[in-house]
Amino acid sequence: MTATVLSSAERVLIFRLGSLGDTVVALPSFHLIARSFPAAERRVLANLPISPKAPSIASVLGDSGLVHGYFRYPPGLRDLPALFALWAALRRWRPALAIYLVEPRRPRAMARDVLFLKACGIGTVLAVPHGELGRHRPLAGELWESESARLARCLAGLGDAALDAPASWDLRLSEAERAAGQTLLAGWPGRGNFIAIGIGTKMQAKDWGEENWGSTLARLGQTHRGCGLVAFGSADEADRAQRLAGLWQGPTLNLCGRTSPREGAAVLAQARLFVGHDSGPMHLAAAMGVACVAVFSARHKPGIWYPHGRRHRVLYHRTSCFDCGLECCIEEGKRCLGAIAPAEVVAAANALLATPAAAETGR
Repeated sequence: MTATVLSSAERVLIFRLGSLGDTVVALPSFHLIARSFPAAERRVLANLPISPKAPSIASVLGDSGLVHGYFRYPPGLRDLPALFALWAALRRWRPALAIYLVEPRRPRAMARDVLFLKACGIGTVLAVPHGELGRHRPLAGELWESESARLARCLAGLGDAALDAPASWDLRLSEAERAAGQTLLAGWPGRGNFIAIGIGTKMQAKDWGEENWGSTLARLGQTHRGCGLVAFGSADEADRAQRLAGLWQGPTLNLCGRTSPREGAAVLAQARLFVGHDSGPMHLAAAMGVACVAVFSARHKPGIWYPHGRRHRVLYHRTSCFDCGLECCIEEGKRCLGAIAPAEVVAAANALLATPAAAETGR
C-alpha cells in the first residue's frame, strides 16, 4: 500500500499483547502510530489479564487518545466460541489494516496470527517481525537492543519513533488522574521528598528476596532519614511491602493495590528515585522521567528490558546460564540475582540521590 492509502485508513487495528511493562515499552510505537494515522479510529487487539498482578493495556493507556477501543484476544487456541466471536467482531468493524506490535514469536505462531487477521478481512498486516526484525541486535559492549527499539525498527516504514524524546513516553494523564495522584499523597509527611519502591514481581526467577530488600531499605533509610518511602505493586504484595517499610526510618506509604496504573504514574512522577525489580512499575517510573535503580535477573540478554534512558542504574550479573528465559529458577538457585549484593543497590541509589536533577542529561 502507498503512504497515501495508509494515511487515509479509517480504522486501524493494533495487535499488542502483555500488561503494564509491555505497554509502557511500546509507548513510542503507539505515539508513532497515532501520528501516522491521526484521523483513523485505532483499536487494540489485546489479551485479558491473566492475574491480578497484570494490569490490562486498557488500564495503562486509559483515555489518552492514543487508541480508541479494544478487542479481547482469547488465551490459547482452544476457546473456539471466543475466537469465532472475535472473528465476527473484527469482520463487522472492518479495519483497513493491522499493525503487528507483538514480541518476537515462533514463525509458526506469527503465521497463524497473520492468517487469522487476514481471515477477518484485513488486507494488510504491517510490521510482522520476520528475520532481523524478530531479533534484538547486539550493541556496543555486552548490551543488546531494547524491545522499544526493536518495535521502532518494525515500524520504520511509518517514520521515526523518536525514542529519546520525552513526548514519546507521555501517557497523557488527565487533570483528574493527576489530581488523584495528589490526593493519595495529601497530608502525608513524606510528600515532596520520597523514594518509590517496587519489590513485587510476577516471576520467581526475578525475585531478589525479602532479606536482600530488607537489608537495602534499612541501610538507605539510615542514610536518608528525612526521606519518605512509597511502595507500589499489586494488592497481594501489600503485606510484604508493609513488612519491609517497617525497616525505613522516615515516613512510609503503602500504595500496593490502591492505585490504577495511571494514578500510580501521577504519584511516581513526584518521586526522587525508583528502586525495585525489573517490573511494570519500574518501566512506569522511567516513562515518567524518574531515575531508576533496577535489580535484574539474567533471564534475558542485558539491555532488552532495561528502563529506557541514560539516568538509570541497572544491576545485572551475567552468568553462564544467562538468557535462559526461565520464569522459575530452581536448578541454578537464581545465581544471577544471588550475585547482586545489597551494598551495590545502596551505592547506586546513593549516587543518583546525590546527583542534582538539573545536572542530569537525557532520559
